[in-house]
Amino acid sequence: MRLTSLTMLAAACALSCVSAASAGTKIVVHVRNYDVAGKTGAELVEAMDRQGPKHGYMTRAIAETGYTVHWDFDIGRQDGICHLRQANGTLDLTYTFPRLSPASPGPRKRWDRFMAGVRKHEHTHGRIAKAMMRATETALAGLERPDNWFCTGTHFEARRRINAIYAEYEAKQNAFDAREHRNGGHVEHLVDALVGKP
Repeated sequence: MRLTSLTMLAAACALSCVSAASAGTKIVVHVRNYDVAGKTGAELVEAMDRQGPKHGYMTRAIAETGYTVHWDFDIGRQDGICHLRQANGTLDLTYTFPRLSPASPGPRKRWDRFMAGVRKHEHTHGRIAKAMMRATETALAGLERPDNWFCTGTHFEARRRINAIYAEYEAKQNAFDAREHRNGGHVEHLVDALVGKP
């Protein structure tokens, strides 16, 4: 139920360049929907299998959390030392959810319970992504080092720290999905309840 795509754009300003963005992390959230219809839970599952967001080449997901990250750096140099004076990050989160077309009251009740679980799952991915941004802010704070006029090594070190945090939090995203999607796991229970299995 997750397809997380993260693109890091580490843009750096050297010497007198100052970021126009305000300090800290910005979170931008988008919600997309795709419509499904069916008279039974099984028909709704089939509709999601046909129309859900692509997950790999051959399969589709029920829902999806996608995000991109952009960092703007204000790096200054004084007395041969490059200082990361400001790191402004933007996390752009996009949730994609199925949306039920008008249906009979029976499937609607089960659908509402199903969607509560789906939203909880995807919003957990969002919380992990937000925690990644906070961890990155902490990792970048106070970065300084002797460097050349272009602060090349400082830029490299900032990117290295971002990549290390990204790898750590992608592992957390994958571990969460592994727990949720295992046989007998939360996702299987959600689908079984929608279909009406005991």
